[in-house]
This record gives sequence, structure tokens and C-alpha cells, in this order.
Amino acid sequence: MYFRIDRGVSIGHRLKGTTMSNRRLVCLEFGPPENLTFEDSPVPSPGPGEVLVKITAAGVGFFDGLMVQGLYQIKPPLPYYPGSEFAGTVAEQGDGAHHFKVGTRVMGLSGGSFADYICVSEKDCTEIPPNLSDEVASGFCANYSTGLYGLQTCGQLQPGETALILGASGGIGSSGITIAKALGARVIAAASTQAKLDLALASGADAGVLYSKDDWRSDFRQALGEDTLNVVYDPVGGSISETAFRCLSPGGRFLVIGFASGTIPSIPLNLPLLKQSSIVGVDWGGAAVAQSNLTRGLLKNLAQWIQDKKLKPAPVTVRPLSSAPSALAEQIGGEVIGKLVLKNEA
Repeated sequence: MYFRIDRGVSIGHRLKGTTMSNRRLVCLEFGPPENLTFEDSPVPSPGPGEVLVKITAAGVGFFDGLMVQGLYQIKPPLPYYPGSEFAGTVAEQGDGAHHFKVGTRVMGLSGGSFADYICVSEKDCTEIPPNLSDEVASGFCANYSTGLYGLQTCGQLQPGETALILGASGGIGSSGITIAKALGARVIAAASTQAKLDLALASGADAGVLYSKDDWRSDFRQALGEDTLNVVYDPVGGSISETAFRCLSPGGRFLVIGFASGTIPSIPLNLPLLKQSSIVGVDWGGAAVAQSNLTRGLLKNLAQWIQDKKLKPAPVTVRPLSSAPSALAEQIGGEVIGKLVLKNEA
């Protein structure tokens, strides 16, 4: 996951001549989401190359739940301001910011997005396509950028190949289905319940299997038929990862996205040797830090796909921003199907 950790408004970066306040969710100590509270702070003003965005909606991800518990690979300093993706309207431009005029609808990635306002680098956002609502746009950036970078750049998924998408009903999984289909691949979805699998099939998967069944590998072979399995897209981890790897055809690519199951798998290294296949870590965050224009490039490509009707984002479930603590609790509890977003009532 790529984000800018938001510890609040920097000294000297206040919105000049205003008494407006900025409501934002704050994590004062790591723990369950129920401990999170809202605070009022001054509205920030954008620094060089930044824009001030009035947030209309913000996406909720599994990553956000890990961060507030202190369980992510990177533990942020406290106080920590949750949220990592947003949609909104440009309210002010910083020095040197020229891509987006005031009033432009934008979507992007930045820490601290569970708030009324944030300042964000122009490189980390793009204009929202006219045929996309703010609510859908706010839950679009992280998952679909991960999917495009993972499947196209890391996985080298080609038209006519087959991809197995694990955790197919979640935000990462459902976006993976959509991206793989847009790249011209055949998609087999894998989920833990029939309701989740039905959602994955409705998202465009060509076939599906339940990995909660003991013999799901047999069901997968039947779904695969005469095709080869070229790519596994795994945001789940745990015991299903090794089984999924064993399903790969020679020359396949196993993409490590994350570990929503809470367990990091231990895949025997003789399997890549015997399968003549590779395990590829999809560290989009690290790549985005090393390549400053990567995020904006991915978002622009995805926005163009939407305008061209090559890509149709999945529907989202909308909650008020004030319900952020309970929404995060549902997210980390595995209760959310699809993508959950928070709409700003302000």
C-alpha cells in the first residue's frame, strides 16, 4: 500500500485568513477501531506542488484497519490520522501546483483522508472521470492501482491467459477480477462462501470455486478445463496459498498482494523449481516511492479505461464518515463484501 503518513498540519501550513475547522479521525494509541475519536484542527493550506482537497468520500481498506492496530509492516508514529484514499474537490492550489484548478473533482491517495480536508501532492491524484461518482471514485484508487500494477507490470498477464483471483469478493479481489478482464484474461474466482463467490461471478469472473472446501483444488481443475493457469493473484495468504501455487501451470506467476487471513504462508521452495514458476511480491507502495510519477500514471490510465468503458468499477457500500470506527471494525472482522466507503456529511 502506498500512502503518506499524515501526522497533521505542518507548522506554517495553515489556511490563511480562515477560522474553518477540519474534522478528522485520530488514533492516539494502537488498538481496536472502537478507540478512535474525531478531533477538530485548523484547515491546512497546501505546500509547494500540493492542492487542498475538500473531501466528499474516502475508501476503507483492510490496510487501514491494520494501521490503527499497529499491525502493519510499517508502524506510524502517534498521533496517527487514518485513511488512505479519497475523492473530493480542489479548494486551493499551492505554489507551483498547476494540474488541477479550484473546483476540479479529483481522486487520489494520501494518509489522513478520513477528514474534511487534506493537502496532497498533485502527483498522487488525478481528475475523476465525468461518468464516475465521488463515492465510487473514493474506493477506486488503492485497489485498482494495486490490480493494474500487480497484474500488468508484475504479473505480465496477457490476453488469452488465465488468472486465479483469491479473496475474490473483497475490494482487492473484485478489482483484480475487473482489471484481469480488462487485460483480456480468463478469470477464475475463489472465495470462502457461496454468497461471496456469487458476488465475484457478478463482478465478471468466468468461473468460481470455494476454497473453504477440502477438495477445492479438484473443483478448480474442473473449472480450469483444458486451459493453463498463468497467474495467481493472492491478497489472502494462509493455507490456501500453497494449494493455489500447486495449481499453477509451468511458467506461471504467483503474485503476493497481502495476508488478509492474518497468516503469512510458507511455500516450499522446491515448488517454484518443480513448477518452473515464480513468486513475485507486488510492493506497489515501494515502487511508488521509488518512481514519483507511478501513482499518477496508474490513476490516469485507469481513469481513461473508465471513460473508454473498458473498465467498470464495482459498486460500493456507503456509510457516513461519522461511522468510521465501526466501519473499520467491520473491515478487519471480515464482515465487508465488496468495497466500503465513507461519505462526508459536511
